[in-house]
Amino acid sequence: MTAPDPKADLHRYLQEAREALLWKLDGLSEYDVRRPLTPTGTNLLGLVKHVAGVELGYLGDVFGRPYFDKEPPPRWWYTENAEANADMWATADEPRAQIVELYRRAWEHSDRTIEELALDATGRVPWWPEERREVTLHHIVVRVIAETHRHAGHADIVRELIDGSVGELTGKDGMPSGEREWWENYRSRVERAARQAGNG
Repeated sequence: MTAPDPKADLHRYLQEAREALLWKLDGLSEYDVRRPLTPTGTNLLGLVKHVAGVELGYLGDVFGRPYFDKEPPPRWWYTENAEANADMWATADEPRAQIVELYRRAWEHSDRTIEELALDATGRVPWWPEERREVTLHHIVVRVIAETHRHAGHADIVRELIDGSVGELTGKDGMPSGEREWWENYRSRVERAARQAGNG
């Protein structure tokens, strides 16, 4: 048995979440990747845009490795003048391809940080309270993994609401192999149990 490689383990979980999130855009129209499907506006392309910013901030700026040191950041980037939630949706003039490309470039930038720094390397999160600002790379990678998986879960639900597609990745949906009738019966059972408990 080979010795464990903590960085490789962390990177694998991060990459799986990244790919799952992007996969949720596949085959959808411009409208469907952008449309809000919750009262708080959750939408697929906005989730990708947000997580791109998360990676560039936490695995770039925090460790003194800013991505936007040679080019200006997009207008929605985290500044004092940014509109609230500007990173959570795409305007009509922000192409899907541009947001996806930014996310892929964020992966590359983040991966270089992970490869080149030790897990106990320290950074500072300027937007956190002073007493918590000093962090290790290990802490931040775990945080980014958690956030990316969380938003991939949001994307899974949003995609199911759009066209019924479910699962983590192509060929790896993790769902029972029931047909439509099986799922309708299952959902009815869940609904009946909820009503019975609610009438309790």
